[in-house]
Amino acid sequence: MGAMDNKSIKWGFHGNNGELKMASAMTIRGVQSTVMANLNEADNRPMIPLAQGDPSSFTCFRTTPVAEDAIVDAVRSANFNCYAPAVGILPARRSIAESLSRDLPYNLSPDDVYLTVGAEQAIEIILTVLARPGANILLPRPGYPFYEARAAVSHLEVRHFDLLPEKGWEVDLDGVENLADDKTVAMVIINPGNPCGNVFTYEHLKKVAETARRLGILVIADEVYDHLVFGSNPFVPMGVFGSIIPVLTLGSLSKSWIVPGWRLGWIATSDPNGILHTTGITEYLKSYIYLTSDPATIIQGAVPRIIERTPEDFFSKIIGMIKEAADTCYDRLKEIPCITCPHKPEGSMFVMVKLNLQLLEGINDDMEFCIKLAKEESVIVLPGIAMGMKNWLRITFAVATSSLEDGLGRIKAFYLRHAKKK
Repeated sequence: MGAMDNKSIKWGFHGNNGELKMASAMTIRGVQSTVMANLNEADNRPMIPLAQGDPSSFTCFRTTPVAEDAIVDAVRSANFNCYAPAVGILPARRSIAESLSRDLPYNLSPDDVYLTVGAEQAIEIILTVLARPGANILLPRPGYPFYEARAAVSHLEVRHFDLLPEKGWEVDLDGVENLADDKTVAMVIINPGNPCGNVFTYEHLKKVAETARRLGILVIADEVYDHLVFGSNPFVPMGVFGSIIPVLTLGSLSKSWIVPGWRLGWIATSDPNGILHTTGITEYLKSYIYLTSDPATIIQGAVPRIIERTPEDFFSKIIGMIKEAADTCYDRLKEIPCITCPHKPEGSMFVMVKLNLQLLEGINDDMEFCIKLAKEESVIVLPGIAMGMKNWLRITFAVATSSLEDGLGRIKAFYLRHAKKK
């Protein structure tokens, strides 16, 4: 066989490569990478990361020793060096099912739970399974951009419904009904909210479920931040309304246990009427999961102990720290005239704020704001355009208090430097 030249290669680097590049650029990591490329290496101050929700990089946000010991013991046991079943090992699925069932009016079984490599793989699996020619999915605006990226790869049309800042970021249910048609397959709800920091009430979630039932669509409930709530509204899982409409719930260890790098997530089906089974969706889920990679078995092996033995005071401490940070963030943002926060965060790790560009000189949009902020102040925040809201910003407050106050102080200094002269 002769040497292979470029013209003889028939695969790769063409076809949908442009679509993949576009999809990757739409993700949090893609946008954050663009902003961080503008950091000034000559600035000797530490970079303040207020874009990505990863408090694990700060020593004050360390996971519980129960989780660390569970991982060590799972490794040393030599019981989890093998391949796992595609849907996940039974003890882990059982533990997750029992934990989720505590907040539901019915019990989930281990067969209702599928383990995934973090919640992002759960999104990939669900959107791939639901995609079909001409289908569309309803996504919140602002929302989590990985949904748009995965929908683009799966050729699933995206239609955005609005979250209403003047109503605490509630879903515009009239907008949902106007968007849906006979090709709509599902709508996505993120609760507690990323990027808005809102927590939906029981009454509002029930209206969401009733709307979905009228439209004949599934609800995908992204509950990665489930119990990270610290406002007046308690967390209510969407699965509570599974008897009204089938719910596919996404969850993970990442946020509640402060271990995003462990990549352990799940899909849980809340469907007491068996609609997902009769329509074949559960079989499609299983079929696609057989084509994907699994979470590391040592993590799966540690799950029961992590979930069942983590003391409540670990969660209350984390929630207390995040609440204090949220209060600090909300109060300090009031000192920056070009930024308006329409709703005080009540959950998750983020707040969505609006830019008033009329108060700034030489800054035309949110992306330019973030790029210049990175260059001049070594502070990274996420432009709202990444979440579908031009000239807004997403800020995470799940960082060490000293870093949060330093970062917000630098943003204020940046405003003063670029403020329009009266």
